[in-house]
Amino acid sequence: MMHLPYAEQLRRKENQVRALLGRYGKVSPILGMENPYHYRNKVQAAFKRLPDGRILSGVYQSGSHRVVPVDDCLLEDRTADAIIVTVRSMLKSFKIPVFDEDTGRGVLRHVLVKRGFHSGEVMVVLVCATPTFPSRNNFVKALLDKHPEITTVILNINPYQTNLVLGPGERVLYGKGTIEDTLCGKVFRISAKSFYQINPVQTEILYGKAMELADLHGTETVIDAYCGIGTIGLVASDRAGKVIGVELNKDAVHDAIANCKRNGVKNARFYCGDAGEFMRDMAHAGEKADVVFMDPPRAGSSREFLLSAVKLAPKKIVYISCNPETQARDIALLHQNGYRVQAIQPVDMFPHTAHVETIVLLSRA
Repeated sequence: MMHLPYAEQLRRKENQVRALLGRYGKVSPILGMENPYHYRNKVQAAFKRLPDGRILSGVYQSGSHRVVPVDDCLLEDRTADAIIVTVRSMLKSFKIPVFDEDTGRGVLRHVLVKRGFHSGEVMVVLVCATPTFPSRNNFVKALLDKHPEITTVILNINPYQTNLVLGPGERVLYGKGTIEDTLCGKVFRISAKSFYQINPVQTEILYGKAMELADLHGTETVIDAYCGIGTIGLVASDRAGKVIGVELNKDAVHDAIANCKRNGVKNARFYCGDAGEFMRDMAHAGEKADVVFMDPPRAGSSREFLLSAVKLAPKKIVYISCNPETQARDIALLHQNGYRVQAIQPVDMFPHTAHVETIVLLSRA
């Protein structure tokens, strides 16, 4: 959306939220970003070898596997972009063939770079089709010579015909295999596969507003559904009596437990499992929760999850969404089951794109 002035982008996003959710209550003015450039702290690139031998790196054109070359982007972290260009420039001299999807031959598929906004720590993930990476020690040494800011390098092995970037296998080539970053005063360990919000500046604003709407007083039992590496739950732990985080991704739960210990948090527990089933089991056992934080993927929540939340009957649900269309669908179901919208707060997490993040506070009628 860079063809539009930033103020106009914000106006359109606010209007979109108002059109989808306005029937449930007043939509607060959108919270924009002071400097809406180079905010993406996670950058990934696909690689393609052309018939003339040149190698491209960049992103897939929408709906295809055609690689659009990108050397730098106004949304992406500058350090990450520079590292990807360096990796590409090194492939020929190290005789590392780029993976060809048509023939199934080659080695390097993708490069993923994550950078801690506050820590400055940098992770480079080399995603390969085979566990064998030619001259890997010399390659890593040469990469570190050019980019001493890199703190860890990981070889990820993805031999499958899949749209997923990362495969199941992983080997640390340099450093500790994770990076750390600080968010809302808490330190988080980030691994190659764990989800971490890509715009840390706006995430602090988003979570700050979510906590304000939850209005915790130090005694509440809080559930962090879809908890990932525990960001929302650990931020809430300072204000809650007890925090329960639930997440299906076992790698993320592993990170969440480590983050809990790293921050000395004593009142939070994290579990690997389906959050809907977990809440249903709590309800059957007669256990209560005061507040449920939910931050589902773009597809929104399942009907089963929402009905589990209704069965548990928390006083408040704080629903954070990166897709107001699926959020509107889910709120309709919660509304039918006795929850009423108390506040709607859009946040511009992804400047210059069509995406908008929205926090909705619901309370039991």
